Amino acid sequence: MSRKQFRVTGMSCEHCAASITEEVSQVPGVSQVDVDVKAGSVSVGGTDLDDALLRAAIVEAGYEVTESVAA
Repeated sequence: MSRKQFRVTGMSCEHCAASITEEVSQVPGVSQVDVDVKAGSVSVGGTDLDDALLRAAIVEAGYEVTESVAA
C-alpha cells in the first residue's frame, strides 16, 4: 500500500473531516483516509493513488490543498 499526504486549509471541525473522508474515499484505489483537522493534513492510503484525483476530491469537498507532503 502506498501513502500520500496533503496539507489542507479551511478545515475547522469533525464535519470538515467527514466531508473530506467521504469525497476522497470515492477515488479509485483509496482504502484509508486519515484527516487531522488540528494539523491541517490529510493522509491517504491505497494502491495506484492518483495525486490529481485526490487533490480534486479534496477541492470538491470545499477545501484547498496547499502542498503535497512526502508520506
